[in-house]
Amino acid sequence: MPANSAYNQELARLFTRVGQDDFAEQLVITLKSLVPVDDATILVYPDKALPIIEYFEVPETMATSTLDMFVAGAFMLDPYYQAASRDRRFGVFRLRDLAPAGFRDSEYYKTWYKRCGYQDECGFLLPNGDQGFINIALGRTRPRNKFSPQQVAALASIQPVIAVLCQQHWQTMPTQGAVNLRAQLHTALQEFGSSLLTEREAQVINLVLHGHSTKTLAEKLSISVETVKLHRKHAYAKLEVGSQAELFYLFLDSLMSAGDYAGGDTLVAYLQPPPRPCL
Repeated sequence: MPANSAYNQELARLFTRVGQDDFAEQLVITLKSLVPVDDATILVYPDKALPIIEYFEVPETMATSTLDMFVAGAFMLDPYYQAASRDRRFGVFRLRDLAPAGFRDSEYYKTWYKRCGYQDECGFLLPNGDQGFINIALGRTRPRNKFSPQQVAALASIQPVIAVLCQQHWQTMPTQGAVNLRAQLHTALQEFGSSLLTEREAQVINLVLHGHSTKTLAEKLSISVETVKLHRKHAYAKLEVGSQAELFYLFLDSLMSAGDYAGGDTLVAYLQPPPRPCL
């Protein structure tokens, strides 16, 4: 445990705040007493439901929040979410530990991380129930101000006690019989474009949305870089988009307009012309 008197005092306060409304705020204060942090976000993912924002600071570099878009479905493209939900990886990670090569060129990165002004991120992923988890995101926004290996190690050393306190505070509620909203969104992402694209084109588009570069995409699919470019070109033409930005917003718009999603490609209903008014 770190020999830091300020941290130890804040940690003692944190123990007394479990179950109280100000627990998340005190948690951030405790972490900031150990490692310098410019802003923080705490997201709690129940077993089946959409993420719940328990704490959020708006960085000075960010005029408006993108959290509404994030909670509506963009979170599925986040490397931290992918690591916890798909791979069940837990611990303390820097963004570069989890993101695919080329992620910084993705529209998701530009919309979320770059708009927040992040220079670096270090986050806790903590299990909470069978499929639930907690993501504590700590950001650095000042130029050339990144988390050092020593600071990451300090955060990792306190992970066990932080995990226990968070699990006690955000105990998972029973969700048997409830609609699995996150599973529905995973299906929507997997099926996106399938009504218009070939199977390979849809695979390419899915990986593009996740931030993979042309090179890593080719490696994942065991095809050449030129073949990847050809599939992407054909997919963009069929979807009538000209860039990764347009592809990203087409996916989000079709997802958010889906309403009571029952499966299949969200583009089917999204691209359907509105009914003509009765005369």
